Amino acid sequence: MAPSDALLMAPSRDPRYLPLMNAIDPSTGPATLHYGDGEFAVLKPGPYVVCAVSGKTIPLEALRYWSAERQEPYASPAEALTRMVPAK
Repeated sequence: MAPSDALLMAPSRDPRYLPLMNAIDPSTGPATLHYGDGEFAVLKPGPYVVCAVSGKTIPLEALRYWSAERQEPYASPAEALTRMVPAK
């Protein structure tokens, strides 16, 4: 490939970029996790999970709140509290 050809090729079409693009591509769908006490295990890879209360997507690197008992992720402490406190 000539240097001028590289400028015309979109990064998503350039084979050198494909592994990185696939690693962060949201079209791969949500991850499936097993939530433990203070840690989680990835059962099916994906870049995010979906909050059980709000439906917001949560990138795995930002996931801080979940219920090991219910096996559910939460976007924030507010959503976790909403789920754990019975509605009146």
